[in-house]
Amino acid sequence: MTEDILLPYQKRWIEDESEVKVWEKSRRIGASYVEALASAMDAAKSKEAGGQSSYYLSYSKEMTQQFAQDCAFWARHLNAAASEVEEVVLKDEDKDITVYRVRFDSGFEVWCLPSVPRSLRSKQGRVILDEAAFVDDLSELLKAALALLMWGGCVRILSTHNGDDNPFNELIKEIREGKKSYSLYKTTLDDALAEGLYRRICLVKGREWTPAIEADWREKLIVDYGDAAEEELFCIPVKAGTRYFPTSLLESVEDPTIPILRKVCDASFTFLPKEKRIREFDKWFKKEVRDILLAHTGPVYLGEDFARSGDLTCIFLDELLPNDKQLTFCVIELRNVCFDQQWQTIKMVMENLPNFSGGAFDARGNGQMIAEKAEQEWPGFVHQVMLTQSWYGENFPKLKSRMEDGITTIPGDGFIRDDFRVVGLKAGIPRVLDRTGGPRERRHGDGAIAKVMVTFALLEDEDGGYQPYDYDAVPAENIFRTGVRDPWDD
Repeated sequence: MTEDILLPYQKRWIEDESEVKVWEKSRRIGASYVEALASAMDAAKSKEAGGQSSYYLSYSKEMTQQFAQDCAFWARHLNAAASEVEEVVLKDEDKDITVYRVRFDSGFEVWCLPSVPRSLRSKQGRVILDEAAFVDDLSELLKAALALLMWGGCVRILSTHNGDDNPFNELIKEIREGKKSYSLYKTTLDDALAEGLYRRICLVKGREWTPAIEADWREKLIVDYGDAAEEELFCIPVKAGTRYFPTSLLESVEDPTIPILRKVCDASFTFLPKEKRIREFDKWFKKEVRDILLAHTGPVYLGEDFARSGDLTCIFLDELLPNDKQLTFCVIELRNVCFDQQWQTIKMVMENLPNFSGGAFDARGNGQMIAEKAEQEWPGFVHQVMLTQSWYGENFPKLKSRMEDGITTIPGDGFIRDDFRVVGLKAGIPRVLDRTGGPRERRHGDGAIAKVMVTFALLEDEDGGYQPYDYDAVPAENIFRTGVRDPWDD
């Protein structure tokens, strides 16, 4: 029954009953999907027939939820009696953790857990480590997983690459050198296409397939992945530390409906009469921006990364929902816009937000002028941030954690995605390592910085960072009360 559904490389994987299997793979080829089938098949069997529970671990909450849904789908397809996906809240040392479970009438279960070694305490069965190259401590996780082999379990390790000195790549080297007797598979995008991947996509989507259409689809995919294509699609690990945000994580939080409002000025605009510049930006704001802002009445936070020329100013606007989700609902990008109109834009944005609750502004270099004016205009609600390596080291992990928990979003946009891809580790600290784009669309991680800024503003507010203020007026003799000039004015 499943033979007609699986592609040849998926069949080879599922038919291999080795204790430990490792799959070095391209993205989007259905590896996790077929492993969900294997988990459902084993959980549906009785104990006498060799059935067992499965424990799926990955770094992303969205991935664990998707795996549970795939297991439930396969259970229905196999006519196996199983529950729908259940959310289970586990008490942890630091915070409650939501995990997912599918229960089978056999008595076995599929659990989808966070990728920490303690998740496997007192467990017995099969372990799936998905996107193993991106978990925090693969060595310790493997140690915990391999302990389950003592009582008849098995371990499946799947991942794309994340650098040439990543523990996942080191594991693959050890297998190839004969130091580990694990079963090893490698499937690139081209391997998958040769065995019918795009034909199957067309069949499922009801699209026409031809070799030419497949070639165009492949080329577009490579262009979309850009510099990351060799690692993400063709299993060629790049120099370690070049990517802090995995592509799969970015894809899990991307929302293609988020509008990105881009305003570009040519060099002559700066020297137009002041009134004409103001009118043009006022007209653009009322036409493109204002209605979007007015539609969001919950607490809204703003994060800004400033640039005057070369790079661009990027402004993220995030709304905090009652369920504590932090959703980006609009991004504004200003390229080659003079200081006056950058401030005009900021002022119009903040004045038209029904519930502006806080903002963080890039206060380095020229950006300090805009940041200072914003704090003067909205005292108590604005942070002027001097971006330093220690600040990045403290705040990028907080953003990454919220993305992994699935409680925040970013636009589904190639430029924004590239901004996150150039954030990497250097001396153990996440920072922007490179530029992207050509001369007319050069970027320097601007979207990633604006997003971490808006997250900082929101978390500072939650921690009580914005303090209400008041004052008692002190009577003083001055020109406004007596018409006599204050000597301090001289």
